[in-house]
Amino acid sequence: MTGGPAVRIAGWLLAVVIALIVMASTSQAFGHAALIKADPADGAVLAQGPAQFSLTFSEPVSPLVLTLVRPDGTPVPLTSFRLGDQTVTIDNPQALKPGTHVLSWRVISADGHPVGGSLLFSIGAPTEPPVVSESIDWPPRLAIWIGKVFLYIGLFLGVGGAFALAWLAGDGRAGQRFVTATILGGLVAAPMSLGFQGLDALGAPLSHLAEPVIWRTGLATSFGWTVLIALVALGLGLLSLAGPRATAKPFALAGLACVGAALAASGHASAAEPQWLTRPMVFLHGVGIAFWAGALAPLGLALKGRSAEAGAFLRRFSRLIMPVVAVLAVAGVVLAVIQVQTPAALVATAYGRLLLIKLGLLVFLFTLAALNRWRLTESAEAGATEVQRRLARSIGVEMLIVLAIFGVAAGWRFTPPPRALAIAAAQPVSIHVHALQAMADLTITPGHAGPVAASMVIMTGDFGPLDAKEVTLELSKPDSGIEPLKRAATKPGDGSWRVDNLVIPVPGRWTARIDILVSDFEMVKIEAPVDIRP
Repeated sequence: MTGGPAVRIAGWLLAVVIALIVMASTSQAFGHAALIKADPADGAVLAQGPAQFSLTFSEPVSPLVLTLVRPDGTPVPLTSFRLGDQTVTIDNPQALKPGTHVLSWRVISADGHPVGGSLLFSIGAPTEPPVVSESIDWPPRLAIWIGKVFLYIGLFLGVGGAFALAWLAGDGRAGQRFVTATILGGLVAAPMSLGFQGLDALGAPLSHLAEPVIWRTGLATSFGWTVLIALVALGLGLLSLAGPRATAKPFALAGLACVGAALAASGHASAAEPQWLTRPMVFLHGVGIAFWAGALAPLGLALKGRSAEAGAFLRRFSRLIMPVVAVLAVAGVVLAVIQVQTPAALVATAYGRLLLIKLGLLVFLFTLAALNRWRLTESAEAGATEVQRRLARSIGVEMLIVLAIFGVAAGWRFTPPPRALAIAAAQPVSIHVHALQAMADLTITPGHAGPVAASMVIMTGDFGPLDAKEVTLELSKPDSGIEPLKRAATKPGDGSWRVDNLVIPVPGRWTARIDILVSDFEMVKIEAPVDIRP
């Protein structure tokens, strides 16, 4: 056999793929990050400007843009910060003037998705807050979606098509031009998608696409790994088409493996826990899609052109597609259960509604494929010309459905899954309440409306221990007509005071007041606003 060098080349390529998978999976990955604590707290009124700011998130993050907007609307970039687990500590570069300031942040979470927000605090008396625009810039979003769709076409129809031509088509070359064109399109879409990711991460418009910082930022995200591995996959697919036949099969096999690795390197599904399950499931899902979708165009064109190899091509594809679809379905169901968690989330969230649309398209696709298999395939394999034409037309319809599924899947880029929303909703909300006589750290868990528990750490005005006799928590929301909810706290023995079995009926900004009985003759009352999520 003359394939010895080809086997060695394939071995090296597979080793590179495995190394890329390992490197891409070494960083922690979770869902979208959520801000759970800030100092100063949102809405806080301080006597003087703090020396530093701190933002604590539900997971580790990397800051992209940190800005302080002064009361006159002047933005001040904050470039000096330190990362500590889930907290970003930011140095305040200048003395702050009286008035209301906005601390604006944009960070990127471990799954490669940027998250942004703002909080307000005042020095002295509050003033009219400066305006911070939170409008959506639609052109970059549209560019991201288009880039994703063409990247999927390059990976699934291009690299998957190259695999079909190398392993299933025999000596037939029908569809090679189409497959080559989709791979070339993917080679353009992959780097462009990286630039669009950088634009989204920094919140920059399309006109900034040529700036080096945009590309560096995109490459620094987990999506950077996806693009790098995707480029390897596309290159291997092209080599399998252009090289000698001895190397076509190993190149195509390595390219197919890289398709799965590229998808497993980033994204919502790959970011979910447990990692030992989700990443392999995404890998198998991606490989299965590439095998099935990639074979459609070459097979349909071979049948349409009445190629001599069409019958054998169809026979090989039909023999393998059932186990591939079974693996594809199992992986998809596992990932959907992890991401959606509850049936209600299918209609209550944008992610779930997109999943329902995708499932509807898949049911249509599976039904059409099953009809083709049981009614047309046997006659087409036997060489019946009219049946082969009908099957080719049906495969064309399958291709259109596949393209629609790619469009729906690309929309998931903008919709956090219910799993990530549930993680964010379960996070507590914390505020620091400070007065001259006493201060407290108040934490409400979870930080959304409904049944909650509150814990308070009571201190003196200079951060010393305070052995209070009694502590009472009072929550009020006058703008909603809700009178104060007053609960006496207990001290379980861990140094904090707790209020259990508390129900916060509606979300929004509440006023939290803590009454601290210091002695029989002294009562200290401190209060601050606290924002309760829906």
